Amino acid sequence: MPTNVLILPAMFVENFNLKPFNTFGVSVNCKRYAAFRSNEELQELLKGHQIQHEPLLILGGGSNILFTRDYAGTVLHNHIRGIEVLEEKDQEVIVSAGGGENWHQFVQFCISKDWGGIENLSLIPGNVGASPMQNIGAYGVEIKDVFHSLLALHLPTGEVHTFDAKDCNFGYRESVFKNRFKNQYIILEVRYRLSKKHDIKTSYGAINTELEKAGINNPSIKDVSQAVIRIRQSKLPDPAEIGNAGSFFKNPVLETAFVEELKTRFPEMPAYPVANQPEKTKVAAGWLIEQAGLKGQRFGECGVHSKQALVLVNHGKAEGADILNLSQKVIDTVAQKFNIPLEREVNIV
Repeated sequence: MPTNVLILPAMFVENFNLKPFNTFGVSVNCKRYAAFRSNEELQELLKGHQIQHEPLLILGGGSNILFTRDYAGTVLHNHIRGIEVLEEKDQEVIVSAGGGENWHQFVQFCISKDWGGIENLSLIPGNVGASPMQNIGAYGVEIKDVFHSLLALHLPTGEVHTFDAKDCNFGYRESVFKNRFKNQYIILEVRYRLSKKHDIKTSYGAINTELEKAGINNPSIKDVSQAVIRIRQSKLPDPAEIGNAGSFFKNPVLETAFVEELKTRFPEMPAYPVANQPEKTKVAAGWLIEQAGLKGQRFGECGVHSKQALVLVNHGKAEGADILNLSQKVIDTVAQKFNIPLEREVNIV
């Protein structure tokens, strides 16, 4: 979807269309919309008597959400920007970013400063504020690996609370903000502990192969980032060209004994150990969907992407309900073939 859309002032707009602000490109309206660029603006908006007793949705980059109907409440759009070094030592730096900063642009800024740790997370769509909420991860790195702390506004009290990694209770694409504290906090600022002495991670996925193609034997963090970008661009569709939210499903984490039994029937099934949990094994959801015969299939105005079966796409005129129904068809088909329950990664509204 367009990235140069107009940022509206910190005032309410009634019956506002959210199509430009969700990467599926679904046309839905919300009852009321406003953007905020600071905690102070947010506090003023929250004082509005009209939003005290109706649903409230905090929107970031719109890249991990599927709207299935008009939203009968208020949408507040996080546009808090700014990047600041809070502490710098010989081997590390603690850097803060506003929750409304574009994630990929933040990654590239850090690489330009030679701060390592998030280069494997290049080109992940969305904003900084969603990174700890989802515990985003790719190519062997997760946010929890570099997370320092965050500041979040507590909606019931209006107080700003600080969370460290333990407070966030990170899991696989999970945090306390997706369960226990769901809809209770707005993430204002996130702080990361990045390295000046780099621990290059290239063993996951096709990074090594991509580096070999480029003739790079001793990669820098910039080299790793560029390799990740090339890999992602080769497999994942650009939301500006076709509506999507990236990976729609989580990779299932299953009992190792069950996976070993499955591999006697499907020996080529990709499976990966889970760190510090020998009794658990992660399997590739994209492979399961492909083997179920759904990769590249089109169902009306939506479908399963032809290059990456984890991605559901809007071919132009699909409604959110159409995409949700397709996701259920994928879940049901995979369950029937493999007896494995897939879980949606995208938030359904």
